[in-house]
Amino acid sequence: MGRQTTLRNPAIMSGIGVHSNAAVSIVLHPAEADTGIRFCRTGLPGRKPRTIAAHWSRVIMTELCTVIGDGAQASVATIEHLLAAFRGLGIDNALVEIDGPEVPIMDGSAAQFVDLIDEAGIEMLSAPCRYIKVVRPVRVVNGRSFCELRPAEDADETGLHLDVEIDFDCAAIGRQKKSIDLVPGLFRRELARARTFGFLADVERLCKAGFALGASLENTIALQGERVLNPEGLRYADEFVRHKVLDAIGDLALAGGRIIGQFRSHCGGHRMNVAVLKALFSDPSAFQQVDLVPARIPAVNPAHVENWLSV
Repeated sequence: MGRQTTLRNPAIMSGIGVHSNAAVSIVLHPAEADTGIRFCRTGLPGRKPRTIAAHWSRVIMTELCTVIGDGAQASVATIEHLLAAFRGLGIDNALVEIDGPEVPIMDGSAAQFVDLIDEAGIEMLSAPCRYIKVVRPVRVVNGRSFCELRPAEDADETGLHLDVEIDFDCAAIGRQKKSIDLVPGLFRRELARARTFGFLADVERLCKAGFALGASLENTIALQGERVLNPEGLRYADEFVRHKVLDAIGDLALAGGRIIGQFRSHCGGHRMNVAVLKALFSDPSAFQQVDLVPARIPAVNPAHVENWLSV
């Protein structure tokens, strides 16, 4: 807490992309302080590997997933679940070597990325954490959807609180809301295993557009009408909104530092999540960049102190 972190050892994982259906391997490497999260895209035909920072300014697409690119025909798609695992466990610096166009979807959640980080181990560095402190509210609106970032309620807080609400015209989902502080224990128990979801009625249209080519019941909660088609059912009664919180954490990890403040979203998504970051950084009076080593753990209910632990 207060010091930057990285991975202790490299760790490797293979799978397929949920949209591309391409086989891909990733290797998580340790990185020095102030590196941030960077993707090294290999396997580019006739070209050298390209390094792309996981930063909001590198986002090139937000339709159904978040995609970053370097402007030289190198890109990495569906980065949000891996970034959520990094941010949820408090990893500040890492190099992700990836030999395909899309981060593997695995089971549609962040759980296997959490396991991969656990396999690598976490190393604390000497440099202080870089924080983005929200000091004035910013808000983006699109019809009934909105996302906003606001200052933390407690001036001594050094974390991010999220309030996310969804409202689907589908009885299996309906209206759901989740409020949570971003700390490792809560992330592991309440968010990491929440899977992505989609509607069977959309599959043909998405496939024609080049999306969901690798989607299956092994990596996606599938809905047909009002029914969940996965034989095992849901992992949480409100798994849908929990996954939206997971996505938001991954997208907000593109800020370039740990955010101090409150995030609120109603019927949002990747595009809105990235848009609120752009709104924040387009207004220099709305944020402060601080290097902070807290003298104490931010105030928390003693009954919930175990939520800070990576257990």
